[in-house]
Amino acid sequence: MNRRSKATARPESTVDPILEKPLLHLHAANDVDSFWNAVQDVIDAAVPTCFIGLTLQHSPISPRIAKASEKLPSSFFPIVPIEKYFNAHPHRNIVLISDFFSDERHFRRSSFYRGCMVPINGRCAIGLFFWNVRRLLAAIIVVRNMQQGGLSTGEMKLVRHLHAQFQTALGRLRLLEREQAECVAFEQFMRRVPLPTVLLRWNLRLVYRNQAAAEFCALWQRGPLSARFVKTKAPLPPEVLDRCRLLKKRWKQLTPLGFAPVNLGDETVHHPTRRDLRATISVKQISSAAVARPHFLIEFENLCPGTAMGYQTRGASMSHLIRLTSREQNLALLVCDGRSNQEIADESGLSLETVKKHLHSIFCKLEVPSRSRLITLMR
Repeated sequence: MNRRSKATARPESTVDPILEKPLLHLHAANDVDSFWNAVQDVIDAAVPTCFIGLTLQHSPISPRIAKASEKLPSSFFPIVPIEKYFNAHPHRNIVLISDFFSDERHFRRSSFYRGCMVPINGRCAIGLFFWNVRRLLAAIIVVRNMQQGGLSTGEMKLVRHLHAQFQTALGRLRLLEREQAECVAFEQFMRRVPLPTVLLRWNLRLVYRNQAAAEFCALWQRGPLSARFVKTKAPLPPEVLDRCRLLKKRWKQLTPLGFAPVNLGDETVHHPTRRDLRATISVKQISSAAVARPHFLIEFENLCPGTAMGYQTRGASMSHLIRLTSREQNLALLVCDGRSNQEIADESGLSLETVKKHLHSIFCKLEVPSRSRLITLMR
């Protein structure tokens, strides 16, 4: 008995040993490519096939993703017959492809039969469909040739079991993509927020640092003159990291077994020589977290008024500043300090022409006609 027949001979077992490793890979998939590779491995281990196809992103505003084990035209997925079928039989999960066509003659005259079945000597096919409420998330098409024949009762039972596995893996992939999209959107937003913010894991590895924080770290360690011209990213200040280590030690003393989260007060760290620069460290932990350790949220401030990197923004001006790039934010603050174009150029290390171009961009984005209107808007 070959490997595939073994997989179909015992569909009543919880997980066939032959399917165990492919299923582990399936549930570890974290993107479309790894999911597609795992789908092929699972189906190959379960039933004999001559072709496997996958379609994703069935959305009117996004291009459909199509993958196939054989090089075939992108039209292998029979859109029109499928739409007609599901209008009459909504949300079916497992369907024979021949069910999409009224009879054998229409099936053999279809573009799906000519473009997909004929080139691989296909005899029959089955479609696995995956839904989120009423939206089709994905479809897997499995084609068998003349020698392999139609699916037996045992193979159909196994395919139904695999459908649930694919559905679970797709749900996980969907959540991962949603979290990634939210993270990207958040990072894009935070890059334009003028408040320098850093997030560290419990092991003090960097999770996130926005552009304003990167500039502030350079200011903290190199001073205003070097920070303006040196483009390399500065590491986090050692004084801040040392205070985080002290907070870790205190947290462990208060929760020796880590049974319950402890709310530690915020810690303030000042620059060793420039008292106008400070960092506020907060230990953050979700109260419902069962395994994860806390994170460190670090917010930097420059208490010296009237500096380009002061980040002294009020609530009313925050919504306007986030429309600007980091460079434009600094220049807008200098304008609000009453600096002339030449003074801004000297302070920022830019040419006068470049300053004028940036100010024109600022006026356009904030829809103000003049410097006085900009100052009024920012107050």
